[in-house]
Amino acid sequence: MTDFAATRRLFDLPEGIAYLDGNSLGPLPKAVPARLEQTLRAEWGRLAIGGWNRAGWMEAPARIGDRIARLIGAPPGSVTMGDTLSVKVYQALAAALDLNPDRRVILSDTGNFPTDLYMAEGLIRSLGRGHELRLVAPEAVAEAIDETTAVLMLTEVDYRTGRRHDMAALTARAHEAGALAIWDLAHSAGALAVDVAAAGADFAVGCTYKFLNGGPGAPAFIHVAPAHADTVRPALSGWLGHEAPFAFDLDYRPAAGVDRMRVGTPPVLALTALDAALDVFDGIDMAELEARSRTLSERFRKGVEARGLPLVLASPADPAARGSQISFRFPEGYAAMQALIARGVVGDFRAPDIMRFGITPLYVGEAEIDAAVETLDAVLTDRLWDDPAFRTRAAVT
Repeated sequence: MTDFAATRRLFDLPEGIAYLDGNSLGPLPKAVPARLEQTLRAEWGRLAIGGWNRAGWMEAPARIGDRIARLIGAPPGSVTMGDTLSVKVYQALAAALDLNPDRRVILSDTGNFPTDLYMAEGLIRSLGRGHELRLVAPEAVAEAIDETTAVLMLTEVDYRTGRRHDMAALTARAHEAGALAIWDLAHSAGALAVDVAAAGADFAVGCTYKFLNGGPGAPAFIHVAPAHADTVRPALSGWLGHEAPFAFDLDYRPAAGVDRMRVGTPPVLALTALDAALDVFDGIDMAELEARSRTLSERFRKGVEARGLPLVLASPADPAARGSQISFRFPEGYAAMQALIARGVVGDFRAPDIMRFGITPLYVGEAEIDAAVETLDAVLTDRLWDDPAFRTRAAVT
């Protein structure tokens, strides 16, 4: 049984703050600064370039990839780290289309995160082979999969509403139709009991600065199913995805397995911070973490409902059908969220009208949920949001 009071003590949380924005940026795990200091002083400072060999920097993408593999139900050796989520989406999609060359439809939904769709649009233009990005409502995905579908590309948990797709069922449907499946786990990894192997996912990608607490701009990951790992051809055939990078051959030969999805030099400092942050998950049962999240999100939903607040639930009412967040619609959602933040409850806003709250049991408990509901009541009932200062949009919402 996980002691969530103990895991909370592993984070450097601002005093007096109910932090409900870990689905956007996880807070700082206490172990990170000391680990970074060690890398800076004892490794970079003392070893200099020797750190690549003597401190294991070059192997970090595979080693840390295996740590994430455990959290997403992927087999060892099937995940590697580096670059950004956008780059990993591009890599996965290009590889999947190459594996299904006779089809032209990339199927996704209108709830997908925009960058995934933008990367698909850019890849289509670059390829110039007549591919089509077809978007349907999230509820219509299953029936839209047909014999024209080359790739199903979905984010498991909708970034706005928290609606959760059935990964196993949709992947099976895609495979039945002869399509491949790519899953974006940006809002799943580190929050839910994901099992990409059991679901049969062909590719999975994700960022590590949300529920995995890797820090701002932390590197992304990509999983390639073992069945494809030695046959996919990387569209971004980078130096470190080469079979023998330090042979400096002029022609590209892909490395074995998922290592071929490496592109450039590992971001050592960022990977060090992520590695330390992942220590928080040692011994954590992801199914237990997910169950706790459901309990807390229901506490939030019922608290809002009991107070009769003028909010419309944007997330599915069934906690099993949503990820580790709960969202509400409110016409003045941006201003209301700024008023909440000013009073110590940190969530975020997603256009056009969604107030979004991340539920992260590793450091969020009943006290934070109750404080959020109480403060939300005051902000809405007393119209505390109706202040010009709260209406001025910042660059990041």
